[in-house]
Amino acid sequence: MRVLLATMGSRGEVQPVVALALRLKEMGCGVRVCVSPDLCDWVAGWGIPAVPVGPRMRDSGWDLSTPAGRLRAAENAVAAQFAALPGAARDCDVPVGCGAVLVAARSVAELAGIGYAHAEFCPAALPCSRLAPAPWPGWPRETGDPDQLWAADARRWHEVWGPALNAHRVAAGLTPVLAVREHVLTEQPLLAADPLLAPGPPAADQTGAWLLPDERALPADVESFIRAGEPPVYFRLGSYSGIDGTDAGVAMVAAVRATGRRAIISRGWAGLAGPGGAADCLVIGEANHRVLFQQVAAVVHHGGAGTTSTAARAGAPQVVLPQHYDQHYWAGRVEALGIGAEAPELRSLDVALGRALCPETASRAREVAAEVRADGVRKAAQLVLTRSAQVTWNKKFEANTNVNTQT
Repeated sequence: MRVLLATMGSRGEVQPVVALALRLKEMGCGVRVCVSPDLCDWVAGWGIPAVPVGPRMRDSGWDLSTPAGRLRAAENAVAAQFAALPGAARDCDVPVGCGAVLVAARSVAELAGIGYAHAEFCPAALPCSRLAPAPWPGWPRETGDPDQLWAADARRWHEVWGPALNAHRVAAGLTPVLAVREHVLTEQPLLAADPLLAPGPPAADQTGAWLLPDERALPADVESFIRAGEPPVYFRLGSYSGIDGTDAGVAMVAAVRATGRRAIISRGWAGLAGPGGAADCLVIGEANHRVLFQQVAAVVHHGGAGTTSTAARAGAPQVVLPQHYDQHYWAGRVEALGIGAEAPELRSLDVALGRALCPETASRAREVAAEVRADGVRKAAQLVLTRSAQVTWNKKFEANTNVNTQT
């Protein structure tokens, strides 16, 4: 069995894809991954063949703040997928498109005459949900009647993605699609999210989060810093870069000092930095979150699906600083489950951090951790192989039926 896993996005989208790729490889499958160029080397470092698609995510040049900018970005993304995916899918039995930006993968599967599966990392993105986020990060959200908002969301999908998608489909000899959202996300998508953290709709195959196995030890300076005092608070904004890293770092350290705690700050794409020479603050690069989160007092992050799931599984209280897209959903779930707090902006960080560090929140975080699934990748791999086998059986049945009819 040969599987193509494709996504366009930052590390948050690629890391769970690599987790699934490794599991499929362990099961004897041939696996290829299609990701943004700036993450191909990282994927290859796990022993997974990587094919680039689209621009580098860190400097894509996409302007998502205006309708015209979103249309140009959509055209660029769709063109890149139609250029890269047919070659990447060659000799594959089934491609799996991961994330709502992967709008062309199903069309490529149609052209190749093979099965297709789509996966999302948040239930709010699914076509069978009434919580759907906007089709681009940063798109303004309204409040009002859910059915009207749902219909408006479908129109936006068609307006943003429809022209480019259908132009490429027609050029390839395929018919245009009218319900773009439903076409892309499919009637039975995979949901790579924990059922407790993010309960999905019945039509989705919910697997649990796809967490990357990581046995790396923490860097020596991190270990030493942790051992030197009470558990610190960890700060990370991942691939979010729309802030001044120095100003944000200063605000973070001020908030954590008000609680009497120390800070570990991950630089990330924002280039977060703490005050120079401060003994109560350590600025780091890459680290194993699965190990680190078990040794900190709280995790302050941007609300990515992976970070939220990893912190929840580790039993670490969380503070979420959501910026766009599904991050607001994850902030809401952290609040609803009582495992942390949302900070709508940096100036409210001290209040949210105080709530996250209270004993009741820590106790609740440990309770939830005991219920978080650890088998999401295994279940997802089984579903992918089952669907691929079913498609192969259907094709053989159709071929035999045609032969029998002709004779």
